[in-house]
Amino acid sequence: MNRSRTRLLVALASAGALLATAGCGAADMTKQASPFAAPAGVRTVTLSVQSWVGAQANVAVAEQLLKEKLGYRVDLVQTDEVPAWDALSQGRVDAILEDWGHPDQEKLYVDEKKTIVRGGDLGVTGHIGWYVPKYWADKHPDVTDWKNLDNYADELKTAESGGKGQLMDGSPSYVTNDVALVKNLDLDYKVVFAGSEAAQITQIQQFAKEKKPFLSYWYQPQWLFNEVPMVEVKLPEYTDACAAKDPADIDCAYPTTPLQKFLNADFAERGGEASAFLKKFHWSEKDQNEVSEMIASQKLAPQEAAERWIERHPDVWKKWLPKD
Repeated sequence: MNRSRTRLLVALASAGALLATAGCGAADMTKQASPFAAPAGVRTVTLSVQSWVGAQANVAVAEQLLKEKLGYRVDLVQTDEVPAWDALSQGRVDAILEDWGHPDQEKLYVDEKKTIVRGGDLGVTGHIGWYVPKYWADKHPDVTDWKNLDNYADELKTAESGGKGQLMDGSPSYVTNDVALVKNLDLDYKVVFAGSEAAQITQIQQFAKEKKPFLSYWYQPQWLFNEVPMVEVKLPEYTDACAAKDPADIDCAYPTTPLQKFLNADFAERGGEASAFLKKFHWSEKDQNEVSEMIASQKLAPQEAAERWIERHPDVWKKWLPKD
């Protein structure tokens, strides 16, 4: 979940059968037909679903309300972050409900091709950083300054980190700045990928259970902070000039990003109640984390988690429905 999530989180994986071509403007994806053939008279909406649980929470709630309150059929398409923009442009999906910032795609599809339009603020602010467990930071307050991290590298060695301290990342499909940061800040650490968000959560939970120290790339909003309190390590201050550097030269903290929604331009104009609903979809970090925790920690199906949230919070979602 990452950088292009301010450009910082650019997905590497292709979307397989969904997309013939992935990447930043590698091909004109705007002329493809939707893979879903809606039966005559059936109103459908196709939503992009990214891999992290917060994005799944958004989609689960939107899906249930679109079906139950507005009478739509909802199709879900699993996509990585950059391929999701291509799919949205070509009309294979109608909406992305949580984008962390992809300036190249936004310029190409929103400003130039005009095949995608902005759908408004999700209501959630995202931030990526390096974190240590609070129980460790309480004992060693100086560990929360990156300049002191090398003093603790020995405590953070693992079998995978090759004699260096371990900086734990999640999915290798997220292109983070972490390898560049370790190199450019001259830190005695190695980035080790857990493999997925779920695998990273499992490792963090195990470290916490044993009260072991760890240093991890992580992000907010994230329900896991409720279970394992963590403290952010202060990296060199973020600046736009730093973010504009070649990715290999990045040497500053990640930005704070108001998360955005984007709609296929044709759907935004002709999508009727569904388009109006998704533009109004706006909730808080607390709301998202409530659904995310039910999915990831309590192991509820996304649909069931969404139903429970919907039952508890009519004061929030009723504002999203078109007025009679």
